[in-house]
Parts: sequence; structure tokens; C-alpha cells
Amino acid sequence: MTSGPLLLGVRHHGPGSARAVLGALETRRPAAVLIEGPPEADGILALAGDDAMRPPVALLAHAVDDPGRAAFWPFAAFSPEWVAIRWALGHGAAVRFIDLPAAHTLAATDPTWGDGEGDEADHDTRVDPLAELARAAGHDDPERWWEDAVELRGAADPVAPFEALADAMGALREAHGHGGHARDLVREAYMRLQIRAARKEFGDDEVAVVCGAWHVPALTRATTATADRALLKGLPKVKTETTWVPWTHRRLARRSGYGAGIDSPGWYGHLFAAPDRPIERWMTKVAGLLRAEDTFVSSAHVIEAVRLAETLAAMRGRPLAGLGETTDAVRAVMCDGSDVPLDLVRDRLVVGDVLGEVPDDAPAVPLQRDLARLQKSLRLKPEAQERELELDLRKENDAARSRLLHRLRLLSVTWGTPVAGRGSTGTFRETWQLHWRPELHVRVAEAGVWGTTVESAAVAKAEARAQEATALADVTALAEQCLLAGLGAALPVVMTALADRAALDTDVAHLAQALPALARSLRYGDVRATDTAALGEVAAGLAERICVGLPPACTGLDTDAATEMRGHLDAVHGALPLLPDSTGTAARWTGVLRGLAARDSVPGTIRGRAARLLLDDGGLDDEEAARLMGLALSPGNPPADAAAWIEGFVGGASGGGMLLVHDERLLALVDTWLTGVPADAFTDVLPLLRRTFSAYEPGVRRTLGELVARGPSASAARRTDAVAPGFAATLDEARADGVLPVLELILGETDLVGVDR
Repeated sequence: MTSGPLLLGVRHHGPGSARAVLGALETRRPAAVLIEGPPEADGILALAGDDAMRPPVALLAHAVDDPGRAAFWPFAAFSPEWVAIRWALGHGAAVRFIDLPAAHTLAATDPTWGDGEGDEADHDTRVDPLAELARAAGHDDPERWWEDAVELRGAADPVAPFEALADAMGALREAHGHGGHARDLVREAYMRLQIRAARKEFGDDEVAVVCGAWHVPALTRATTATADRALLKGLPKVKTETTWVPWTHRRLARRSGYGAGIDSPGWYGHLFAAPDRPIERWMTKVAGLLRAEDTFVSSAHVIEAVRLAETLAAMRGRPLAGLGETTDAVRAVMCDGSDVPLDLVRDRLVVGDVLGEVPDDAPAVPLQRDLARLQKSLRLKPEAQERELELDLRKENDAARSRLLHRLRLLSVTWGTPVAGRGSTGTFRETWQLHWRPELHVRVAEAGVWGTTVESAAVAKAEARAQEATALADVTALAEQCLLAGLGAALPVVMTALADRAALDTDVAHLAQALPALARSLRYGDVRATDTAALGEVAAGLAERICVGLPPACTGLDTDAATEMRGHLDAVHGALPLLPDSTGTAARWTGVLRGLAARDSVPGTIRGRAARLLLDDGGLDDEEAARLMGLALSPGNPPADAAAWIEGFVGGASGGGMLLVHDERLLALVDTWLTGVPADAFTDVLPLLRRTFSAYEPGVRRTLGELVARGPSASAARRTDAVAPGFAATLDEARADGVLPVLELILGETDLVGVDR
């Protein structure tokens, strides 16, 4: 390449290629640098020279009318294209992108479109140039071969490696043609046209081209401009917008996207940034990470790990220790042969959680700008690494953070995910798992069609969803979302839709499914200062209709339907206490449960559950509960129906095991019934009983087994009707005094003065 354009064929995101590109540009100092990338981004290339731009970053192009149709062009600090852009901006050279415009790329519905020759090419048959070259060189690992051949070697002549690589790629193109990448023929035709125009403008020797090495042979092919334009004729086209967005090392490691798929971006970044002694510096980083995780690593460990890595490289015939050698050395010396701390090294250092930054004046949709403003004002910075955020909704800033995260979730921008907190479970606390991913920029662009601010967009989308929803449960869930997100402006439309769906829906199961969300939402009036009066009216109406319609809906159900209805029964029972009881709903619900518990036409699992709910709420005394159980387990009832009643009464996560532990009368009833089940019916009821009792904690099951094995206790035999189940007839003062030291620690000694023992 002594004359003509300087063609620098590279591997995307290769630190060795990046250093070689920098050396070649310093040697030739071209007047124009042409780079593989979308030409629509030429207008924002100057931002790459801004000090506020910190890679990894990516160009994002999306269709204006369909923001979900988007593509990324990522750049890391060690990407050859990024190095070339920075060199050109720093030396006053013209810099342009010459790949096929994104307007054509995003308009294509088939990613293999091109000249038609390879439209049906199977992705699995496409040629991997690195794999082919590694195989020809006798290597079975393309990554390791590339490290040995390019990343770990230097060259006196910075252009020589590009010439050798171009010859190798030329041989591959002769053997494989486009290698299953039919679209490359169209892309390369466009690149040739751009190179011709640059040569005419700046001169043959003043143009440098940085592109994937696979394309170099095609760019030197002797073709005419007319033939190239013919390949481009009639391509589909859409209107696009382009901007810079932050990227992450972890995203670079994914096997998708432009130039992505490198296994070790953190390692490559280290190789590119280390001024000297890269292995020593890497081992020092590893030692620092392990020490931060309370793993003992000394300076001697670092020295020995470096020696072992260099020895392994020499034994394996490698020019320098690579990632494989350093990993083996770290495992043997610093991790004592364990892969557990080594996995941490791979995750934090070999891949890494580096998140880039872009200048504030980078082009963005209005919604993105409003989101960035809110993130800054709420001190809620996007981070590539997952982290947990605890919010106290009584604090103004935390409440605003909560509203933002809920609004983004409604817009399908899932930056945060609600999780169960480790502390208080009160309604004034929320716990979020935050994780910012680059693809969320596309979601923000998509959401931009709903409005120019996060609030207005969330309101518009909520209103649209309310009008489109057909299921009552969907509208109630949306109402809950609106209250969580503080979208009072959307509530009139949502409440109208909710009232309409509730009035038309006659299915009691649907009503029961919708009520819990409404009941939860009513609590937000206190926590979030939201007016929920209209919501309360709808919820009260639903509760009334459930009380009227539930008894007939529970009649004549098969096993699966009865199990589902039992779940609705639990949900309604948990929701009703959250409603304002101005109309006596609680008393009416107690009557409904009494009717269900006593009606023979209701399936056993529902009768048993109704009896248990009444017992827990004090609507049923122990004697009555024992009577109902005795009737359900009487010999006249089919064993399967009796087993279903037991499952409803003591099954699930309702503490039924502890009830049997403390009330030996109920346990005796179950035991007597079970021992009397005929042999031919026992196999039918066994699966149901196993499902019921297997849900108990191991300690509860063990205690029940001991009680059954022991038989009726003497205390139970002596117990009178006046004694509550599980309690002795008289107070054991010695045992009662045992609590006093604990009370003294809690209340203080002075507060215990005069305590009646």
C-alpha cells in the first residue's frame, strides 16, 4: 500500500487493531479518514471530540415513524474506529462514515437482503473469517489465534499487518464469495462510491479507510461506479434520526449487534490502556478486587501469579501471556484452585460494568431530555451495575423517585423493578432493583410518541390502555399503576373505563380478581396524598356484587374450578378489610362465609376454606369449627370430598399446621377420619393429603407426627370446656417469671417496678 487509499482492515473492538490504526495514521497522516458506519451520523461526529464523551458509547439510529426499529453502532475506547475518529478530530482531518445509510438498513424487513443471491442463506452457514483463518493456521480457538497474531504482537512497520490481513481476507473472499452475508455486497458497493468521491476530493494518497477486514478485498475490486449504483437502485428507505447513547462493556460481550460478540471487553480495555507491563498491572487489579471481597491476597501472590502466567505462555508457545494464561494463574495462585472467586474476576474485570457517557447537547428526543433532567434533579444516576434502592415515601425526594420509576414502567422503560424489601413492609416503603441497559434508550424513543415529558407520556399511554382494555382485571391493575405513578390526570378516563367494565362484567370470578388491586390502591390516598374517593365507590360496588353473586357461583364446580374459586375467596377476604366499612360490607361478608361453610352443594375445598376464614376472624368458635369438621369427615361423606374439605381448612400457607399442633381436638378428628378411610379409597385421597401436608414447614410436620404417635395427651383428657385449646387450666408462675429478664432489657428496670407477677 505505497500509493492510493490507505485501507486499514480491522477487527471491531480489537485493541491491537486500534494501536495499529493509530500507528498507521500517524505515519501516513491522511487528509480524510473514512470509517465504516452510518453516514447520517456525520453531523454529530464532532461530539466524539468532546471531553464529556466517555466510551463505551454507541450511535443509535431509529426510524422516525417507528422508533422500535433501531440499530446500534457501539464504540469502546479500544475500538479502531473510535481511535480513528479521535485522531482525525485531533489533527484537523476530515472524518466521514461510509457504510450503507441507516435509512436503507432500517427499512429492510429481511436482514439478508442484498442482490438476491443469498436471501435464503442460513445464518449457520455464514463464514466466520476469524474462525477460518485460525483453522488454516492450525488453531481451534479463533480468539486465542487472534490474540497471538494481532493483539499481543507489535510491528516495526504499522502498515504491514494490514497488508498481510488483506491478503488473507482476499483468499477467503475468493473461496467463499460473500460468505453468506449477501447484504455485504450492497454495503461494499456504497462504500466504493464514497471512497471514489473522497479520492476525487482529497487525492489518492490522502484518504484512509477504516473498516472490517472482511470488506477490504471488495473495496479494492475493479468495478465501475455504474455497476455499484445499479446494486443500490430501488433499495427501501425510511426517515431516520441518529444520536449518541451510552453503552456498556457487558453489552459489548453479547453475541448481537454491530461488531459485538467479544468475550472479554474488560481485558481488551486493559490491554489498550496499559502503558507498559500489562500482566503485572492486570494481576494488581485482580488482587485489589479480591481484597475488596475479603479474600486474602498478598504482594507475594501477585508476583507468583505473574511468574506463572509468563511460564505458561512460554510453555504454550505464545508471544505473551494472554487471558487464558492469566486466568489459569489467578485460579491457581490467588483463588486456591476455586472457580468461585474466579467467577467474580470474570464478571467484574474480564467483562466489567463500565458505562459510557455522552454530552448533554447530544441530539435526543424531547422525552429523553426530560428523563435526563429528572434523573439529575432526583439524583438518580443510571448505572450499568444492578443495585438495590430503598425508598421512604414519606420523604419528598423518595416519593418523586418512586413516581418516576412507576411512570417509566408504565411506558415499558423497565429501568427499575419492584422487589420485596428486607426491612419494613409498610405501604410507605418501596424497594427497587435498578439496572440501566443501553437498549432502554430505544424504549425511551418508542415512548416518545406518547408525549414530550415523562408525565405527559405516561398519562397519554394510561388513557389509551384504559380505552382499549376489555378485561376488568386489566383496568383495575392500570388504576393501581396510575395511583402508584401519581398520574391524577389519567384517573378520570381510567375510572370511567373501570366503572363501565365493572357494570358490564357479570362473572363473579372476574370481579373477585379485580377487587384486590382496587383495595390496595385505596391505601395510597394516605401514603401518596392521592384522592381515591371515586375508586372507593367502585370498590364498594364490586364488594356488594361479590357478596351477592359468590354463593351461587360456588355451586356445582368441578375440582379445578373449585380450586380456582378458593383462591378468589382468599383474595377477596384479604381485600375487604382495606375497604372503608361504611356500608357494613364486613358483616355481609361474614354471612356469606357462614352460608358457604354450611351449604352441602358447595365443593369441600371451598366449605373448608370458608370455615377456616371464619375461625381466624373470630366469626366461628372452636366448638363450631370442630362440629363442622366432624360433619365433613363423617363416614357418610365420600373420602375425596372429606379430603378436599381438609385441604381447604388447613391447606396452603394459612398456618393450618400450627392450628392442628395447638388444637388437639381438630388433630384427633383428622386422625380418626384418616384411620377409618377404606383401603380402596385411600389411594384416591392420598395425593390430595400429601399436597396439603407437604406445604407445612418441616418442624410443623415433625411435631404433628410426634403428636399422632403419642396419642391423646393426659392434659387434653383432663381439659374442661372452660379451658381454651392449647392452654393449661392454671397459671405456671415459674414459667411466667422467665419472661421478666427480657422485659427488663426492653423496658428498663424502673418500668418493671410494680409489675404484677
